[in-house]
Amino acid sequence: MINFDEYEDVNARIKRFRAAHPVGRIETDIVECDLVKGYILVRARVYREHEDLVPAAVDYAFGRQDFYRENMKRWMVEDTVTSAIGRAISLLMPVETRATKQNMDQVENAPIVDVWATVPASEGSAIAIGSAVEALKAELGGEITEQLEKCEHGRMLWKEGISSKTGNKYKGWVCPSKAKPQCAPRWEK
Repeated sequence: MINFDEYEDVNARIKRFRAAHPVGRIETDIVECDLVKGYILVRARVYREHEDLVPAAVDYAFGRQDFYRENMKRWMVEDTVTSAIGRAISLLMPVETRATKQNMDQVENAPIVDVWATVPASEGSAIAIGSAVEALKAELGGEITEQLEKCEHGRMLWKEGISSKTGNKYKGWVCPSKAKPQCAPRWEK
């Protein structure tokens, strides 16, 4: 059983956002929607100031009609928009739990769906991961700025600072493994 007192509802998040950013704005748009298949993807953008050109936070929410109780299915679009707004505000303003009361209510009352019995998407209808990354880069204007280093234990961790022994600056990649022996660090010169 979920303790709903531990979660903030989206309306409370919006009120906190309005109190902290009285001239801020919230924008939402539908990225993708197929009401025949019963799903919608909504993007929410939150701006600290009304005139800001770039949002302070962006997040998405995905709604599927078959995840809703029968009496809530007709509110799928509104509920998904509300969820996207709550998620975006949680990125901008500190929250104890990222999930909202509305999210946890869905978890508590969602119908049980056997995802392993789901029929896979027909060939050509699913987006390949490479295409999705390219679409995100095009939409967000992103670019790969650096390649991450890897070792036999996985993706290496970036570490930089000033040595307490020598007072010299250091920066480079270190092995993520806690166990010995670790892979050799790759320090930048």
